[in-house]
Amino acid sequence: MIAGISIYEILTVTSIIFFIGVYGFITRKNLISILISTELILNASVVNFVVINKYLYPTLLEGVFFSIFIIAVAAAETALAVAIIINLYRQISSVEVKETEIMKY
Repeated sequence: MIAGISIYEILTVTSIIFFIGVYGFITRKNLISILISTELILNASVVNFVVINKYLYPTLLEGVFFSIFIIAVAAAETALAVAIIINLYRQISSVEVKETEIMKY
């Protein structure tokens, strides 16, 4: 238990955040919204790693190390995705998914 909050409550909140991210990823048409949804999914998994590590092994830091690695990968993914989105916007003046499909043809 972390500061009076049980592990079940934390895992419930992170599950809700994860599924909000999945829902946003599936339903959104804007590339920026899809990127934000992906970040929600990654952040929910980071919190799960830390909480489960704290619950199972309170003296070890493996979950924290995995979380730092995931945060670094998420930062690199975000930087690359923003660069791609900016280039798409410069070419077609939109960040909507349906309008980027025009570039295939």
